[in-house]
Amino acid sequence: MTTVSLTQEPAQPKKMRHALDPVSRATELLFGLIMVLTFTASLNAAEAGRIEVRVMLIAALGCNLAWGLIDAVMYLLSTRGERALGARTLAEVRSARTEEEARSVIAGALPQVIVPVMTADDLDRIRGHLASLPDMGPAARLGKDDYLAALAVFLLVFVGTLPVVIPFIVFRDPQIALWTSHAVAIALLFLAGWSLGRNWGRAWQVGVSMVGVGLVLVAVALALGG
Repeated sequence: MTTVSLTQEPAQPKKMRHALDPVSRATELLFGLIMVLTFTASLNAAEAGRIEVRVMLIAALGCNLAWGLIDAVMYLLSTRGERALGARTLAEVRSARTEEEARSVIAGALPQVIVPVMTADDLDRIRGHLASLPDMGPAARLGKDDYLAALAVFLLVFVGTLPVVIPFIVFRDPQIALWTSHAVAIALLFLAGWSLGRNWGRAWQVGVSMVGVGLVLVAVALALGG
């Protein structure tokens, strides 16, 4: 179930550093790495020549460029949709005919994990806060910070994976380039997981798990013809 924020003023824009949470940053980087690894892992280094390597590089960069743009646009659509849902929820709470109806709307918008511990007084306090908020109107629209966050999504998917393909440009031997590329990819997967795991107090465990998940997903993508 989709939930919306009911305890913060919708008119307050998100700061850029909070636009992408640690989970989003890690998953976007993981997505980009998996995309580029499906190309590098399919390269037969023992038989590949410079032409094959060049074709692979163009395909990998083109694919991540396209998916970076797609992911950025989807981020904007998702953000706009969430705000439209928030505006509709706010309108429904204000137009509720009874206190019970307003409580039901608020409870439906809150994360279900906290609903059981909310009392009627808690829901009424939220209702009172919502009633004091200004109309969302223009605040529900996309702003500069949203477009900057979408740019961050694009960069994580595209630019963040460039280190994986750089070895194929630096080294003329395809086998050395492939080994180096895979080592860089594994390091990036670990760093993404480590960064995410710091918020859970299990940086090393999550880092190693991210490497495992990434490699399994690449294997699945290759097996399915990706």
